[in-house]
Amino acid sequence: MVAKPSSKAEAWEIFDHIVEAAAPGGQHSNPWALGPDGQPFFHPDYDTLALLLGVPLHLKVGTQTGVPALALDVWLSYELRRAGFGTDQVWPRPANPRVLPAPVSAFVKSLPTALRAKAQSLLTSNSSIPGVTSSSASILGKNYLKQVDVIITDWVTGPELLISTKRMDSSYGKNAPNRIEESYGDAKNLRLRHPLAALGFLFGLRSDILEKEPKTAEWLFDLLAKLGREDDAYHSTCLVLMEYSTDPVLPAADEEEPVDGILEPGPQPVTDPAESEIAHLAESTVERIVKALPKVSILVERTPDELSPARFLTSLVTRVLAATPVNMHEEARQRRSYVLPKK
Repeated sequence: MVAKPSSKAEAWEIFDHIVEAAAPGGQHSNPWALGPDGQPFFHPDYDTLALLLGVPLHLKVGTQTGVPALALDVWLSYELRRAGFGTDQVWPRPANPRVLPAPVSAFVKSLPTALRAKAQSLLTSNSSIPGVTSSSASILGKNYLKQVDVIITDWVTGPELLISTKRMDSSYGKNAPNRIEESYGDAKNLRLRHPLAALGFLFGLRSDILEKEPKTAEWLFDLLAKLGREDDAYHSTCLVLMEYSTDPVLPAADEEEPVDGILEPGPQPVTDPAESEIAHLAESTVERIVKALPKVSILVERTPDELSPARFLTSLVTRVLAATPVNMHEEARQRRSYVLPKK
């Protein structure tokens, strides 16, 4: 008997449909255009982000489920594929398993046809195969393992890009200091072991903070910007201001998102057995859900320039390419150079 999918498993089905519709057959639009300074500037796909952010509102799930923050992770990985990085290079992947080492994928593709089909079926039907695949990934920093939300890595290069995401929809004055304090520690832990990796932090914030707690908003924006200026912290930080057409499910007054705790080396196991079950919604059902998703707006015009998603993605992708030889990430280099004036 197939188990009822968890809220996260159901969210993944809708997320995947949205991303596939935005990049049919894996064909992504080129995000680069020339900026005012004549250099390539990344133009994010905010329409796709708005759809993804509507999924947790539709499912009526709170931050403790991990689904609201996952919408941001899915969007960032989609944008990095738009930049030209490969499906198996960027985690989370746009299909099960979400974390799949590139050498494993290359090995499976090298198998004879019949054996390859069996191996691919085994991989795609399991969210987590101990020591091989996973639904999330942890990276060793200077002193401890840290679950990182969006990653580009390979055994040849080590981590090349590490992005942590946080999201807050309520209790801003109470929870914001904790989120910032955690972020400072996590940044230093990762930066000291991986100084060449592009390190980023994205904060998703409900826009009603601007009216309800404007002083907290001003303080938070200032600290987020400073997180991206420290020599031993993040290379770039980002703010996504989200305006909803319907209220999200909020945690209890004294409830915060669960922390990672002490992580073990290697891929992290699936905590909800239903996530690894083969339980799918009908395609027509998913299409109807997407068409009826609650409306979300991204308030780009009210986001400080220093924290804009466009500047954030421009900075991190440029840093990854600058830290690697020209014969690596060739597709990403071609997409970025395509907009440059021909000499």
